[in-house]
This record gives sequence, structure tokens and C-alpha cells, in this order.
Amino acid sequence: MVALRGRDATAFLSRPDAGRPIILLYGPDAGLVRERADALIASALDDPKDPFALVRLDGDELAAEPSRLVDEALAIPMFGGRRAIRVRAGSRSFVAGVEALAASPPKECRIVIEAGDIKPDNALRKACEKAPSAVAIGCYPDAEADLAKLIDDELRASNLQIGRDARAVLMTLLGGDRQASRNEVRKLTLYAHGQGEITLDDVMACVSDASDLKLDVIVDAAFSGKPQIVESEFAKAMVAGTYPGQIILAAQRHAAFLHKTSLTVEGGTPAATALDSGFPRLHFSRKAAAETALRNLSPARLAQVIEQLAVAALDTRRQATLGAAIAQRTLLSIAVSARRRS
Repeated sequence: MVALRGRDATAFLSRPDAGRPIILLYGPDAGLVRERADALIASALDDPKDPFALVRLDGDELAAEPSRLVDEALAIPMFGGRRAIRVRAGSRSFVAGVEALAASPPKECRIVIEAGDIKPDNALRKACEKAPSAVAIGCYPDAEADLAKLIDDELRASNLQIGRDARAVLMTLLGGDRQASRNEVRKLTLYAHGQGEITLDDVMACVSDASDLKLDVIVDAAFSGKPQIVESEFAKAMVAGTYPGQIILAAQRHAAFLHKTSLTVEGGTPAATALDSGFPRLHFSRKAAAETALRNLSPARLAQVIEQLAVAALDTRRQATLGAAIAQRTLLSIAVSARRRS
């Protein structure tokens, strides 16, 4: 079985195996699927500008005649050179064409298939994981290390630095969709062009939430004991297409910040002072909610919340179809708990 994630996926994408010309890209991060497909297609062609070198196929149309995939892949190009086929999977199955092609794979043509967040028992995914000439690569929302690398790569290309507090806030505004995150960082580098270092003010003035939603509203409502707001704002997030795991990740970051701050407060520092001097710097609009959370949640209770969120993060990955329910239930539980003082 060949299903790649993490470092294995990165290694394959940097040097694709010629013996596996059929590549399935799938997962909830549509931007990452597109970005990886773009890179795989570009590296498969001798001349990206040659209109005859790349064939685009729609999966639903291909389902009516799956053998067309084989015909296109084995076609001899008029002017020679390597070719590529880009297939956008839909709701209808064309797995018969993939299985036939996998049995007799082409040598000078790469087939890149883009799919959504398909389940492990999906016929297309199973076929690509099983075939020796194919590979399936999961595309999931960026973890902190991935976001840090994305930021570093874009800043290096623009010859810019970024302050620690600005980086910390920027990290919380990215994620959920790789292309949206990259576009936000590029917009920021353009905004800060010529000034050497990006500041927190630059981030706050320029960058919007790349998940199309300010997750702070949900997170702050949970930790300040407002389950009604959690419920309503979470519903909006789901309608907007936000990945549930991204909301849990934002909650994990805030829980860690609150736990560290609560230990300082327990040592005798006033909550307002601890919040102002903490790192990453908390945006002023969140200060009141954070003070409420610190009053109602002790360090011991916050440690339990951190553990609770870790379990939820794992469960949302293991049970993707139940991810929204798991995330909402966890956040509502935290909100109810925060209403009762420790």
C-alpha cells in the first residue's frame, strides 16, 4: 500500500518516482491539493507552454468512458517530449480507467488526479494505494512547522525579516488552505516591501484570516464561558467551510497561552499585567475575554483542557466524518466548564 503523508509526501513531491506516474492528491486542504498538482504538472513537462503537452479531463465526464484515460495517457505526442494529464475528480467513478492504466503505466506521461476529502474506502483512493505504479498523497491543513516554513520561504524570497510577536500573531491567522495562506503572506511582503522587517502593526493592518473566519471569536467564547456564542459562531464556521481541526488547533494555542499566563498570575502578578507582558502578545480586543478565562479557570483546570483538546485533535483526524461534531462538543464542554469557577 502506497499512501504518503508528512515527510514521505514531501520527499516524493520533491523527486517524483518515475515508476509511479499515477498520482492521486486528496484531502480537506483544497489549496494544498492545487498547489501540489501545479508543481507535479510543471515538473512533468519539457515545455509547459506547449498546449499539446497537457490534457485536462473532468472526472465526471471521464466516468462515461473510463478507457479514454488510457487512450490519452498512451497517445504519442506529435512533437515528442513528455506529457501530463490532469484529472479533476467529481462525484462519479472512473476507477476502471485508473486500474487499466495502472496495469500498463505510461513511461512519458504523468497522470495527476485531484480529489476532495475522500474516505479510506473510496474506490479511487484504494486503487491508487494498491497499484505499484500509483501513489496516493493526503493533503491536510498545515501544522505549525509547515506554516513556519511557508512564512520563512516567502520572506526569504522578498528579503524581509519578521518580529517575534508579529510572527506569532501571523501564525494564528493562517491555515486551513495552503494557497490562501501563501497569498496572505505574499500580500504582507508586498505591503512591507522596502522596510526590512515586518512588524505586528503590519500584520494587523494587512493580513486577514486565511480560513475566511476569525477563529478568535469561537475560541474566546469557549474560554470565557459563553456556549451560546460558541454554538452560533461554530455553525457559521462550518457553513464557511472551515476545517474543524483548525478551530481545535487555535483553541490549543490559546489554552497553552492561558495556562502559562495563569501560572504567572498564581505567582502574584495581576492578570492585566501578565497578559500585557506575555508572548505571543495578545491582541487588545481579546484581553477582556482572556481575563474572564483566567478568573474562572485555574492552572490545573487549564491543564485538563489542554489534554481534552489534544484528544479532540486526534479524534478529528481519526474520524474525519465526525470532525465537526467532535470539535463542537469539545468547545461547548470547555465553555460550560469555564462558567463554573475553579
